[in-house]
Amino acid sequence: MDVGNIQLDPSHGMSSSPKNAQVEVIVVPFPCHSHLNQLLQLSCLISSSYNIPVHYATTATHLRQVKLRFSSETHLQNPNIHFHEFPTPPFLSPPPNPNSSSKFPSHLQPSFDASIQLRDPVADLLREISNTATRVVVIRDFLMAYVVQDIATIPNAESYIFSPVSAFNMSFRLLKDNKSFQSLDKLRGLSTIQGNKTPEIQKLFALQADFQSVAAGTIFNSCRSIEGTYLDLLEKEMSSRNKKLWAIGPLNSDTKGDKTKSKSQHRCLEWLDQQAPKSVLYVSFGTTTSMADEQIKELALGLEQSKHKFLWILRDADKGDIFVEDVERSPLPEGYVERVKEFGMVVRDWAPQVDILQHPSTGGFLSHCGWNSCLESITVGVPILAWPMHSDQPRNAFLVTDILKVGLAVTTWEQREQIVTSSNICGVIKMLMASREGEEIRRKVKEISRATYQAVKEGGVSRLELDSFITHITR
Repeated sequence: MDVGNIQLDPSHGMSSSPKNAQVEVIVVPFPCHSHLNQLLQLSCLISSSYNIPVHYATTATHLRQVKLRFSSETHLQNPNIHFHEFPTPPFLSPPPNPNSSSKFPSHLQPSFDASIQLRDPVADLLREISNTATRVVVIRDFLMAYVVQDIATIPNAESYIFSPVSAFNMSFRLLKDNKSFQSLDKLRGLSTIQGNKTPEIQKLFALQADFQSVAAGTIFNSCRSIEGTYLDLLEKEMSSRNKKLWAIGPLNSDTKGDKTKSKSQHRCLEWLDQQAPKSVLYVSFGTTTSMADEQIKELALGLEQSKHKFLWILRDADKGDIFVEDVERSPLPEGYVERVKEFGMVVRDWAPQVDILQHPSTGGFLSHCGWNSCLESITVGVPILAWPMHSDQPRNAFLVTDILKVGLAVTTWEQREQIVTSSNICGVIKMLMASREGEEIRRKVKEISRATYQAVKEGGVSRLELDSFITHITR
C-alpha cells in the first residue's frame, strides 16, 4: 500500500525514508512537564514507526528536563528524531506555595510567560527546514499558537494543534449546548468550575486565540474506546469549520520503560518486586501540586490507618527550572516512616510512574487526575482514586469516576478548600482496594484497558487514525 512516499512495512507499520526528506515534522511543546512528555512520546512514535524526520524544539532547560524523566532511552536515540535546544529565556523560578487557597501552580507562571519569547527561534527553525523540505508540518501545543504564528509566512508549511487534555474537557462547551446531555445535573454543575485557573494563565490563553485558527486540525492523545462520544462531538463541530481531528492515543503505550534500565532501576521498583500482586496503592499528585502540611499529615494518617500497602511519591511541585536547588520540606508525622515500613514506602524524589503503574504489584492509583496520569493508569488497568487539584483535573476526575466508572472520588470539587480527613481517606482506600465496589471498578478498568491496548496495535482504531494523519501530511 502506498501512502505518499511512505511504504507499508508489514513488520512495523508504515516505514522507509521519505524521498529527499519530502516531509519533516517540527514539534513545539509547552514548557510544563506533562505537555513536554506527551509531545515527546508523539515525536518518538512518528520518527520510529513512520521513519519521518522529527524536530523536537524547546528551551535547553526543558529539553534536559524531559529527557531526564523520559521512560525510554532507546526511543531518544532514534536517528530520525532531532533535538533543538533554544537558549532558555530568563525567568524567575520561585518555590511553590503549598498553603495557597488555589492549587493552580502560580509559581510556574514566569516560566509559562517566558515561552512567548520562543517565537523568533522557532521562526528561524521553520525557515531553515522549509528551505530543504518539500513540506514542513508543525505540531504544536495548543498553548504555543502565538509562538508558531510565523508559519503563515512560509508557503510550504502547515500546522496542527496537539491537545494534551481530554476530549471530554475540550468538548464541554458543546456538551452544555447538546440537548441529550442537558439532563445530567452533575455535568451542568461541572460547567461552572471556579478556582481551577488563575487570571494570569487565562491571559496566556487569550494571547493564543488570534492564532489558533491557522491550524488545519487537532491531534488528541486519546482513544475512541475511552472518549468516543466526546471525540465524535468535537469532530462534528470541527468538520463544520473544515478542520480535521485524529485521536491517536494513548501515546504512553508505545514508550514503555526500557528493560535495559533494570540494573539502575529506582529503589521503589525493587520494593514493589517484594509485594503481592495488585496489593499496593500508588500515591502521587504529579509535577504541579503541593499540599499544605496539615493535608499531608491527614493523608499520611489515612494511609497508615488503612493498613493497605502503599507507595507514596511525596514531592513538592516542580519549580519552573527543576535544576535550581531545592530545600526538601519534611512535614511527615514524627516516626512515620519507621511505623509504616512493613507495609508502606515514602519516596521523596522523582520516580518512574509508567514503570510503577505497569508493575504487577500495583493495584490502585491515588491521583490528581492529570490527563497523562489518567491515561497511564487506565491503559494498564489500574483503577483510580480521584483527587483533582486544578486546571482540567476536575473534569478528568468526573470522567474517571462518573462516566467511565474506573475510579472513586476522594473528595468533591466543591469541598476543595477543606482538609480531607484521615478517616475519609482511609475509607475510600478500603473501598477501592478491598470491597465489592472496588472489584467492580477493577473489572471495568480492565475491560477498557484491553480495548485501549487493541486500539494502538496495528489495525486498531487509534493506530489507523495515526496512519490517517501520516497519510494526510505526506499526501
